[in-house]
Amino acid sequence: MLGLKLVTDPRWVNIVESNIEEILTDHAWCEQKAASNAISLITQNSEKEELVSELMIIAQEEIEHFKMVHDLIKERGLTFGRERKDSYVNELFKFMKKDGSRNDALCERLLFSAIIEARSCERFKVLSENIKDPTLAQFYRDLMISEAGHYTTFLAFARKYADNVDVEKRWQEWIAYETSIITNYGKQETIHG
Repeated sequence: MLGLKLVTDPRWVNIVESNIEEILTDHAWCEQKAASNAISLITQNSEKEELVSELMIIAQEEIEHFKMVHDLIKERGLTFGRERKDSYVNELFKFMKKDGSRNDALCERLLFSAIIEARSCERFKVLSENIKDPTLAQFYRDLMISEAGHYTTFLAFARKYADNVDVEKRWQEWIAYETSIITNYGKQETIHG
């Protein structure tokens, strides 16, 4: 799915179901960070009109998802906890190349964003197919579709703006790296954990 080599074990949902408050809090913060990432890319690349226009839409969608998850937390009488560290994303960040041209750096950041969206989409699929709560199952199915669109947008822009980067080769390197680290995750009631 989405080019990812390893799928999440459906038993992860059993862990999630043991602490819905934790998964929803973590999920809300993931959406907030995704919105911030899109805004940061806009800020750093304001001269790229098409990128700015598309990322404004993604930023708005991500902040709307943040609100939707926050509303779910409130509706269920749960507590919206503090922001969580995302070790998975931090490990991916270490893999980003930090050299090259400004466009090379943009390309790398777009691939980084695409791999996170791909895994989030995959996790939402697992949740939508395995969680016992029908409201949450539908909620995650709807979000899965949106995340898939974000993943393809980031990947398409990486291809568009690549000057000196073989995007297909680098994308396969990102997938291989993600495969090597994802085996350490799927053991906590967090979206990437």
